[in-house]
Amino acid sequence: MQESIFTKIIKGEIPSHKVYEDDKVYAFLDIHPINPGHTLLIPKKQVDHLWDLDEADYHHIWDVAKQLAAHIQETLEPKRVGVIVEGFGVPHAHIHLIPLIHGNDIKKHQDLEAEVDNEALAEIAAKLQ
Repeated sequence: MQESIFTKIIKGEIPSHKVYEDDKVYAFLDIHPINPGHTLLIPKKQVDHLWDLDEADYHHIWDVAKQLAAHIQETLEPKRVGVIVEGFGVPHAHIHLIPLIHGNDIKKHQDLEAEVDNEALAEIAAKLQ
């Protein structure tokens, strides 16, 4: 399997705004966030489908997702923190944790053409670390 962009991020070959890391998972801010604080949580082991993770890694990523969602909620104070698992953009399992202000936020489309605001991302990452 060819290395995904996420594997390159984990290796430090591509910069990211990290908010969490342990020996099994890596979490960083999405560069095209639906809302500020939109976080991607990925396993360090590259698998295409989240459901293909072994049992221990599967449970670990969801445990970390729960902890990160609570931290995002406490730190950024959105009304909710939503979760999306769709996996079309990158062939590397990932969970989107999205701060939600309105119920329709989860339906917003990411503007993948927008210029990346690294300064704003760095500020939010510092709050969430």
